[in-house]
Order: sequence, then C-alpha cells, then structure tokens
Amino acid sequence: MSKAINNTELKPRMNAYIILFSAIACEVIGTMLLPASQSFTKIIPTILLTLSYILSIYLLALIAEKIPLPILYASWAGLGVCLVAVLNYLFYKQTLSWQAVIGLFLIIVGVSLVNIFKGEL
Repeated sequence: MSKAINNTELKPRMNAYIILFSAIACEVIGTMLLPASQSFTKIIPTILLTLSYILSIYLLALIAEKIPLPILYASWAGLGVCLVAVLNYLFYKQTLSWQAVIGLFLIIVGVSLVNIFKGEL
C-alpha cells in the first residue's frame, strides 16, 4: 500500500525543488553569458556569469541533503543543457539538427525517469 503524503512532508520537498530550479536558472544564466564575456575580457558579463555559477553551486549545496545526489545532478545538468540549447537557438540563432533535438528530448525523458523512480535509489 502506498502511504499518503501529508502537507508537512510535501512542503520541504517542494521548497527543495524550487531551490533546484533556481540553481538551474543561475547555471543557465551563467552559461548564456559566456559569449558576452568575450573570453573573460568584458568585465560586467564576466562578473555576472561568475556570480551566477557561484550562486548555482551554493543553491545545490543547500539541497544536497534533501534530494539524492544522482537526482540532483541529473536534473541540474540535464535540464540545464536543454535550456541552454533552446535559449541558444532563440537568442544566438544557432540551429539544432534533428538528431540534437532527439537527444535533448531523450535527456528530458531520462531526467523525468530518474525523478519518477527516485524512491528506488
């Protein structure tokens, strides 16, 4: 029989995932600023991307004990890669081959499966 999740158990878990998605957003912002930094020669984008990466790692450290590390890292890395690819297409007009689109789809499926079956880790 599956046990019911009460509200007091759900809230900390949801907070952890909000922090995880914030960490992903910070990592994506930092990565998207890499071209703007022009190999770290432009000071403002370089500072912003550095702060974004530091904040991302800090947020991951905050939730490393609340979410199993394989779930945490798979979600952070996988969703970050997918978001960077989509944003690269939108902002930098870099096209994606159909093979790359399938690969990104498989990453999303993989991250979803890891999260769905996380209780078995």
